[in-house]
Amino acid sequence: MSFALACALGGFSALAQADAVDTLRSFVKEVQSGRGAFVQTVTSPDGKKSRQSRGTLEFQRPNRFRFAYSTPTEQLIVGDGKQVWLYDTDLNQVTVRPMSQALGATPAALLSGGTLDKDFTLKALPASSSSAVTAVSVPQQAATVIEWVEALPRHKEGQFQSVRVGFKSGQLAVLEILDSFGQRSRLEFAQFESKVALPATRFQFSPPPGADVLNQP
Repeated sequence: MSFALACALGGFSALAQADAVDTLRSFVKEVQSGRGAFVQTVTSPDGKKSRQSRGTLEFQRPNRFRFAYSTPTEQLIVGDGKQVWLYDTDLNQVTVRPMSQALGATPAALLSGGTLDKDFTLKALPASSSSAVTAVSVPQQAATVIEWVEALPRHKEGQFQSVRVGFKSGQLAVLEILDSFGQRSRLEFAQFESKVALPATRFQFSPPPGADVLNQP
């Protein structure tokens, strides 16, 4: 899947591409918290089937994050620094795993505090262009450059093959995940805010009364 537009890439230099890796490193080092809404599109390996969901993301370093899916079904994933909780509201079922086993070299680690160069091989990719309607009286299309970085896990036995991270003006814009089965997940963020104050309760979870709790090693 390619998101590059030739007209936007003509003058984009190799130096600028290299800077995309620095953008990711700076994001992981300097952005200690963030939140934003996202649309997630999951595409089958053959590209013929896709499904879409919506939700919000919040994170606080180190190792605290909250993914709350609202549509088409409600699901909550909370990392509290020690454990990762997954709550499926339809099934009223909770799955819990130790943080050390659930995080590691995963896409969540890129956001919540993973050691980049220890867990991933980083590579800058050609930039792409997205169009947004500007806030003027007569709508017109304005191109926004997305800087891309590909992160490949150093340990190949994980559940995904690669992650691509896209930044707009230094802010997180897109996550693309290719899993070990060839399925692609693309999360596009809107109104992402960095360095925000988030209450500790956002990263705490207690199983609801009556929920089945499954502990995984």
